[in-house]
Amino acid sequence: MTKCSLVLTYVLWLLSSHRCSVDFQGREAGDMTGAGAEDDIPLGERKTVTDFCYLLDKSKQLFNGLRDLPQYGHKQWQSYFGRTFDVYTKLWKFQQQHRQVLDNRYGLKRWQIGEVASKIGQLYYHYYLRTSETSYLNEAFSFYSAIRQRSYYYQVNKEDRPELVVKKLRYYARYIVVCLLLNKMDLVKVLVKELSEEIEDYTQRFNTEDQLEWNLVLQEVAAFVEADPVVVLNDENTVVFTSNRLQEGGVPQLEQGMVVGQLTLADALIIGNCNNQVKFSELTIDMFRILQALEREPVNLATTTSKPGTLALTPCLPSQEPSEKPAKRENPHKYLLYKPTFSQLYTFLSASFKELPANSVLLVYLSATGVFPTGRLDYEGPYDFGGVLTNTNRDVVNGETVQKRNQAQKEMHCLHPGDLFPFTRKPLFVIVDSSNSTAYKNFTNLFGQPLVCLLSPTVYPKSMQDQSQRGSLFTLFLYCPLLAFLSVCGLSSLRQGLWEKAEEFLHKVYRDIGQMITRSQAIDQAFLQFYGDEFLRLLLIRFVFCSATLRLHKLFRESRSFPESYPQLPKQDTVESSLLQKHVLELAAMLDVRSLFWDGTLDVNY
Repeated sequence: MTKCSLVLTYVLWLLSSHRCSVDFQGREAGDMTGAGAEDDIPLGERKTVTDFCYLLDKSKQLFNGLRDLPQYGHKQWQSYFGRTFDVYTKLWKFQQQHRQVLDNRYGLKRWQIGEVASKIGQLYYHYYLRTSETSYLNEAFSFYSAIRQRSYYYQVNKEDRPELVVKKLRYYARYIVVCLLLNKMDLVKVLVKELSEEIEDYTQRFNTEDQLEWNLVLQEVAAFVEADPVVVLNDENTVVFTSNRLQEGGVPQLEQGMVVGQLTLADALIIGNCNNQVKFSELTIDMFRILQALEREPVNLATTTSKPGTLALTPCLPSQEPSEKPAKRENPHKYLLYKPTFSQLYTFLSASFKELPANSVLLVYLSATGVFPTGRLDYEGPYDFGGVLTNTNRDVVNGETVQKRNQAQKEMHCLHPGDLFPFTRKPLFVIVDSSNSTAYKNFTNLFGQPLVCLLSPTVYPKSMQDQSQRGSLFTLFLYCPLLAFLSVCGLSSLRQGLWEKAEEFLHKVYRDIGQMITRSQAIDQAFLQFYGDEFLRLLLIRFVFCSATLRLHKLFRESRSFPESYPQLPKQDTVESSLLQKHVLELAAMLDVRSLFWDGTLDVNY
């Protein structure tokens, strides 16, 4: 791994080769400040410093031990996280209660308090990654916000210690990640500007070797923020940022008497391995979008809107159940795998499959470069159609991918459809966004469990191909259909009032699509088995809307430019329904792009 990659990886993943401990200038329990001898220090104050040093040392040990926890599985790490939170809670409260003694006898500095707060923020962020509960993102935001509001790192720039400035830069990078996930884009822009100024000051003051790496961090986050192809403007021409997480009333309700499955989406593997796609640290834009499509909108904490200096931060242990738990706040657990090797992917897949609860669904999302078959055989099985690429970095020499000695052999780094067959023993929902997604329509349901694959187009019109770096159009439809609709129509901005009107219209369209799916006499029962889960229901509805839109759009003329599915949907009942075509044309007329679409009554060869 290159030095640049190591720096970027550290931004999001605290468990790296860098030292994770809080640096208190090497002080131990006996190294107390003051003009007099140690005997002059009252016994109570000496015990306060000793207790603080014990908690500090214990917190360092537990924090450093996080790197040894397994990254997969649900149970092995929970008790360790609980102990770590417990110690940091005691450490945080202790420094609040004994600040004056620690200032006078220990020489506690504000940046050191900021480091403790930063570690708590990191704990909450990684607890969110392991649980997918967005409430912990809010907790992380509270601590990161307090660090900035209280200027804990303000004095760092006045000390001639470059390693302290790096701590400040890493704090900014982590804060930006949390703000991105909470869609606080206005704040992200402010933080990026501050980070840019900090990096400039850092590189001017110190003869550093990591200037290019930090500048790359700035470039990545700037590209990430600007990845959305369309902006929404209010009356003052200010950009309005909207969240696309699942909100209350955002998915059509089940009709009374409707017979659908009782399955629940429990686990999701989100894999990103597309070359040259916009990314920040280890999160591509496609991963970011599908991640949000699989989460409910978090409830903002009161502390996030408090005035500067008024936050009364108290870590809330994840092991403690809140007294009033909001209804239906649970999100499916997710693994985020950026450019995993085949063995890593299979390990996580196996662990998730093993721990999948009864009556639950495993979702696998693949955003990856396509691998195509080298030749046609007399017999074509599940390993003869290619698939998607996993990480091949172990076979790269001098920047060149090592060629296979025998071209007739299959690509060893390819995830073939057959590789997923063992996991069809339980309900499996697969989304493939790739140039060879259609390889996964060659599935065979060997075990009779519910199985659905949603497959992206494999070819886009030439006018659309330039947008691939900013994320796939197919994933954009699954994330925010209106944003994708505007993008495919070449619109780069929209007024807020028209946006809200179009969104309201789409809710009606979603209800009609839902009825098409559930009332069809020809639809495969697998779709109905998954329809009971709100997240999967919305994905299915958005998939049908995407397919209908592209079929009517004049630029999309090849069959390879349309999404497909396994099992196939009954086209006349869904994606080619005259009612749905009418809705697409009505939306196009509303947005004044009707001329880009064929008349729905035309007999077009697909």
